[in-house]
Amino acid sequence: MSSWLQLVETTVTGLGFELVDCERSSQGLLRVYIDRLPDGVYDLPGDLVTVDDCEKVTRQLQYALETVDADYSRLEVSSPGVDRPLKTPAHFERFVGEQVEISLKHPFQGRKRYSGQLCGPSAESAAAAPAGTAWGLVLPNPNAKPLSKTAAKKLAKAQAAGEVAAEAAAEQVLDFTLDEIREARLVPEVSFKGRQRRGDAPGVDGVAVDEAEDLGGQE
Repeated sequence: MSSWLQLVETTVTGLGFELVDCERSSQGLLRVYIDRLPDGVYDLPGDLVTVDDCEKVTRQLQYALETVDADYSRLEVSSPGVDRPLKTPAHFERFVGEQVEISLKHPFQGRKRYSGQLCGPSAESAAAAPAGTAWGLVLPNPNAKPLSKTAAKKLAKAQAAGEVAAEAAAEQVLDFTLDEIREARLVPEVSFKGRQRRGDAPGVDGVAVDEAEDLGGQE
């Protein structure tokens, strides 16, 4: 990890946020995606990133990046959006039980894209891969009810302990490792009011927020 990227991660996590992703464009744009942590304490309540959050991180990053003379022309801090990417083992651990879409590097059964409920891998897959890099998707079954998040976590534990028969697990769970996927993202959820549960909208001067309500109803 380069010194400037390590500095970005240290700064973001030091402020109590999660670094979701960091991108640098050839035009000098440095784009940083942050998220709130479930057990984090913030100035405003809620699980959505606010304008104040982005401004706080932006100010601290600008100061920190000056210390390493980072080469960038513009800094943009925003939330990851409704379809936030999952990149690290910690990301996958956090969102066990959520609906996730993955894109494989190589086709499996003629397909590269799969979506389902994120769970742990089978005991066999977990044993063959480095810790935290093997996961599974509970694939949709039209004849069965979706698992609750609690049930998905129990399934992950049962598979890891070898308490689920390999044949049964293979019928409902697609095992994969992080090296086998091109990308993984949360599947956006829509509330009963028709509003997305997690999201973001472009802000001003490189700052973005989740919803207009975070600005007091201003567009």
